[in-house]
Amino acid sequence: MLSTALPCPELPPAPAAVVRTAGSDDVEAVRRLSRPFVREGALRDRTAAELALAATDFLVVEAGREDLAGCVGLRARTDARGGPAAVLYNFCVAPGHQGRGIGSALLDAALGEAGARGATRVFTATTGSGLLFLRYGFTPGGDEEAPPVWRASLDPARGSRILVRALG
Repeated sequence: MLSTALPCPELPPAPAAVVRTAGSDDVEAVRRLSRPFVREGALRDRTAAELALAATDFLVVEAGREDLAGCVGLRARTDARGGPAAVLYNFCVAPGHQGRGIGSALLDAALGEAGARGATRVFTATTGSGLLFLRYGFTPGGDEEAPPVWRASLDPARGSRILVRALG
């Protein structure tokens, strides 16, 4: 049978997500991006002052002049065994940007940065499925090995699961 369909023109490739370290100018944009996830219970509410103190913990992807497509906090910690570790927190991608590689770009950058800082393991906590983390080699558990200060800050009422990934 002969096809009469016309060939589809090739679509231009999607632009690569550019991940950068946040600065103090990004605090309000991180709050706006995080707010819907806080309302649904996926993220812990952080004040503008808390975010300002931790501004350079964040890696961000811009969506426009004043908006962010995604963000993740990365903080160096010491795990329960005294080893160098890192914690990922406040990881979110704006609903209109999900499924476009923003989360993967952020996670790639965060894992690279954690390794560059000497972390041998990376921990995170999630109230969701954690599928992206699992695809990146994170495994459930690690509660006993997680950085004690960070673990103590988790609210048991939120039902977060700890995930861990070895680096290197």
